[in-house]
Amino acid sequence: MRHVHGALTAAAVLVAGAAVTAAVLVWPEDDTWGGHGPAGRDDRAPASATYSPSPSPSPTRSYPLSRAPRTIPSVREHDAARGPGWQPGAGSRVLVASGSKGLADEGQLLAGELKLPYAYGAQAGPGDVELALAPAKGAAPESYTLSAQNQQVKITGPDEAGVFYGTRTLKQSLRADHTVPEGVVRDRPDRPQRGLNLDIARKNFSAGWIEDRLRDMADLKLNQLGLHFSDDQGFRIASDSHPEVVSRQHLTKAQVRAIVALAERLHIQVVPEIDSPGHLGAVLRTHPELELRNVRGVAARGAVDISKPRAAQIVDDLLKEYAGLFPGTYWHLGGDEYQALMADDPQASYPQLAALAHEKYGAKGTVQDLATDWLNARGAVLRPYGKTLKAWNDGYFRGGSVAPDPRREVEYWTGKEYGARPPGEYLREGRRVVNLNDEYLYYVLGQPNDFRYPTGQRIYEQWTPRVLRGTTAVPARYSDQILGGRFAVWCDLADAQTQDQVAAGIRMPLRATAQKLWDPRRPALNWAQFGALAKRLG
Repeated sequence: MRHVHGALTAAAVLVAGAAVTAAVLVWPEDDTWGGHGPAGRDDRAPASATYSPSPSPSPTRSYPLSRAPRTIPSVREHDAARGPGWQPGAGSRVLVASGSKGLADEGQLLAGELKLPYAYGAQAGPGDVELALAPAKGAAPESYTLSAQNQQVKITGPDEAGVFYGTRTLKQSLRADHTVPEGVVRDRPDRPQRGLNLDIARKNFSAGWIEDRLRDMADLKLNQLGLHFSDDQGFRIASDSHPEVVSRQHLTKAQVRAIVALAERLHIQVVPEIDSPGHLGAVLRTHPELELRNVRGVAARGAVDISKPRAAQIVDDLLKEYAGLFPGTYWHLGGDEYQALMADDPQASYPQLAALAHEKYGAKGTVQDLATDWLNARGAVLRPYGKTLKAWNDGYFRGGSVAPDPRREVEYWTGKEYGARPPGEYLREGRRVVNLNDEYLYYVLGQPNDFRYPTGQRIYEQWTPRVLRGTTAVPARYSDQILGGRFAVWCDLADAQTQDQVAAGIRMPLRATAQKLWDPRRPALNWAQFGALAKRLG
């Protein structure tokens, strides 16, 4: 579970009727919360801190109008009010309201982060934080309301994710300004899919490092972690059906289950990807008989020969095996950069594929049809597991005898590869699209092929979910079809950075991406202010 990154240093002010009582809470000077400071440190108020009533009644204090909590991403709406706001005091608790037992994880996590007692069903009083589910007609998924009034905070939402995001706002507000401002926050995400994509196939990342990314994502209200765990360089998760394909450095299934369980508690779905029919070099190392070879006998890097039934059997075995390991909604089929289709004349270069296409689809059948049918068939294997399927945009082709599955989501990353059509074509077909624009959102280790490490400032100032390709936004009429986006780490030159360098390098770009996926409008803070806030929040 998440350890909060910083401690509170503040005066806790309580107002009761016309009397003002105050206590100064002394916190560690290094401004860190438990879990990251010296072992055994107790960051709660010292036992000697007491509330001393004023010797005589005094007029009610006049407070300035509050400002919105300072968070990343920023809150979308705040109703300002006059009052002291909220700070945890000696008697504060985190409560889950009666009838909202589903919020126990959220309540216990927040209580641990704030080092406050946790209780279920108790009556809220001054100093408390109360969490409650409040289904409401028309309420947006993942939305929440945070009310700071009468020395209490109440966070409500139509679902557990929304309430969880409210606790992230509270936590960040305390970290930024040592208080939750008086008033009411009404907040919701602009896009339903918001996340980080990790290439763990080319570079082995430790389980602990991945879990740290999940904790960071949760505070940023990101809800999707893509795991690309199979490619030419490696296959990184243990397998029972085909242990021969697994790389020496890999995640055990127990480690994956722990990652998935942590993600679920943090309201993040893990999206696994076994890319095919290309990018299967790690599988082909032990099954060279399945390599795709052209008319001259030259092997195509990482590509399986889709005319051979055994190739489909091995991939399907793996898909079925991991469908249970990853119980979430989504599954990524890959589908990009199949080498057969990148030849000048696929039919002439790969006559075995052309022959099968003619056999299956008639004289007009093409290698493109075979590739499309391959991806459709892999999706059919996963449909019984209830998966919503995704594939890279260059795996969807125009024309042909076989149409791509219309239910499958398009993960748009490039306009440079064979088959990569302009975004408008997919949108005009009515397809739903997720934005992984390689102009802004690709962090490619070693910066090969003209890639440059993206900057958070460029994302923050120029990119929105509608900018799917290059720097130009698609028309606003298509906005509802764009489900969100993910910032992507690709490890083409795996040794170019250590995993700690990767974490540092993506820190600000990920925060900028989170901001624009939660609210794509022009941010109120300029980049320097945003950077200063990010530094303060940790």
